[in-house]
Amino acid sequence: MAPYDILGNIVIMKFSRDITSSQKKIVAREFLDTHQNVTTVLEKTDRLKGRLRIPGVKYIAGVKTTEAIYKENGCIFRFDVTSSYFSPRLSTERAELARKIKKGESVLVLFGGVAPFAVVISKTGKPKKVVTIELGKIPSKYAEMNVKSNKVKVQVIQGDVRRLLPKMKEKFDRVIMTRPNLKDDFLDVSLPRVKSGGILHYYGFYSEDRLDDLKRLLITKSFEAKRKIKILNIKKAGDVGVREFRYRVDTKLIN
Repeated sequence: MAPYDILGNIVIMKFSRDITSSQKKIVAREFLDTHQNVTTVLEKTDRLKGRLRIPGVKYIAGVKTTEAIYKENGCIFRFDVTSSYFSPRLSTERAELARKIKKGESVLVLFGGVAPFAVVISKTGKPKKVVTIELGKIPSKYAEMNVKSNKVKVQVIQGDVRRLLPKMKEKFDRVIMTRPNLKDDFLDVSLPRVKSGGILHYYGFYSEDRLDDLKRLLITKSFEAKRKIKILNIKKAGDVGVREFRYRVDTKLIN
């Protein structure tokens, strides 16, 4: 069986290069026969591309659509897999962060996509305010739809984090940086948006032998921003390549 991700009604499969088109269709139809909730099979054709980290896909079998309807953590999300990055493998991560939220907190989610983190967090009823910022126009539209369909209070802002954050005056109790795998760490514009005593959840992509580099990055950037930090925890939050992992760093701002 080819590796795959199920996104509600859509499954995205990654086939080996030596498999023929007819063999792909056979595998796809067998999958549809054994997974009644899945109605569409797409093939992953490219790595994630661009600043929005969108996968290239190709239709293989079933209903011809790229719009997914996906459920997790008591929430439902609608999005187009060709224009919006979404990882079902982060569902437990979203639930874990939601449990960390304290009553009355203000929460800012950066690189928020179709708002899975923001919606799951808001659904707990604990935060007093949740704001999510997303660069892509189409993901932002789906974010608005998901906020409405899940009946939660989330402010969706469409725009570039690097341009928007320096203009913001408000500081938040908790900032979640669900950052794509890009060279820009965005810490210089994100750290000023965290209250004194607040928490920054930073996602970085590193191999296990480079964790010291990750710590050094946060310490250096906080020093440059004139903020004092305490690293509370570093957690492996999924693999992103050969011996490369997504790490979440929980950081407390002391001043």
